[in-house]
Amino acid sequence: DRLDHKPSQLSGGEQQRVAIARAIAGEPKILFADEPTANLDSISGQQVIDLIGKLHNEQGLTVVMVTHEEEYTKYCNRIIEMEDGTIVSEKKR
Repeated sequence: DRLDHKPSQLSGGEQQRVAIARAIAGEPKILFADEPTANLDSISGQQVIDLIGKLHNEQGLTVVMVTHEEEYTKYCNRIIEMEDGTIVSEKKR
């Protein structure tokens, strides 16, 4: 229903989903997501995380995500925590 809208007419969550669509249009093997939920409300942020998870689970897309949101790490197979550019911990699930 938003097909004919310009990017400036979309919500932040919709704009973020469009950005993900553009990123995967070329069928990459890896998706790099730098703070994909930044500046989104909790509902839109969860929708973006769900979309990224679906791409991983259904299409086997590897996702490398940078986030300050610790709650999103529950979706990750591997977590690398960095501080000032140095790895301070690494966890595998």
